Amino acid sequence: MRAKLVVFPIRGRNWCFTRTIDHSISATPVFSQSPSTLKDFWKNAATKPLNAKAELLVDFIANKMNKAWTGLEKAQEGSLKKKTHGLGLWLLSRVPPSEMFLKSISKEITGVEVIYPSSLNAQLVRRRLRHIALRGSIIHRKYLYGSVSLIPLTAALCILPLPNVPFFWVLFRTYSHWRALQGSEKLIELVSNSSKTLQTPTDRKETDSNRQSHHNSHDQNLVLRPCRELDQLIHVGEDEDVHKGLSRHTIMKICKIYSLNTTDVIKYEKDKSYI
Repeated sequence: MRAKLVVFPIRGRNWCFTRTIDHSISATPVFSQSPSTLKDFWKNAATKPLNAKAELLVDFIANKMNKAWTGLEKAQEGSLKKKTHGLGLWLLSRVPPSEMFLKSISKEITGVEVIYPSSLNAQLVRRRLRHIALRGSIIHRKYLYGSVSLIPLTAALCILPLPNVPFFWVLFRTYSHWRALQGSEKLIELVSNSSKTLQTPTDRKETDSNRQSHHNSHDQNLVLRPCRELDQLIHVGEDEDVHKGLSRHTIMKICKIYSLNTTDVIKYEKDKSYI
């Protein structure tokens, strides 16, 4: 499976790294194949190797968390569950966009197509992708261990007659860092093999060899695709306000054209995690 990524400067040294929305995937239940009960989990995990058991356990926990979150979302207005859901939304809004990006790089992905402004150097784009992947592997491995260490402490709060928000938040952060770490390692694998990298020009001056490479692009791990349209949008946005970066209008226009998550893209304006 090939993923389509969009990369562009959004404000100063802040670059946006995001994956286009795949509506065919989003319409499919994410945890439809994960075990729903402990009995099913032990039955499915009995004959699997250790790594597969760990994956199955993570999916099992994520499935339970997803069902609990859906229950909070459907709670009656003004109830404690609904207020807990509002608190959860506020906490989720503070998750770095780079983490959401890395989580979108699943293990099933065998290649990525990177769309970026044609005025940018292809090797710079590739280096920035590799940088966010390497930094992500370090950061999310560290925070994964930290989150795991907090699970027993927050689990002790279950004795209180209130929803154990700290426990479920730490559990979610553990799952999120796990997925982001996997995405980081997968992205490193895809962008580090320079021998399988292809840059596809978009102008009419393509050489015959480049055309031939374009036909074989489905065999490449990493396809760098410069885009004139995106470059024009970026420059128009910069002309509106050079110091503040792209305007919200320009950002929303880019998100609409390339099917991006507007909320995650806007977060990159202030994200300093991977600079």
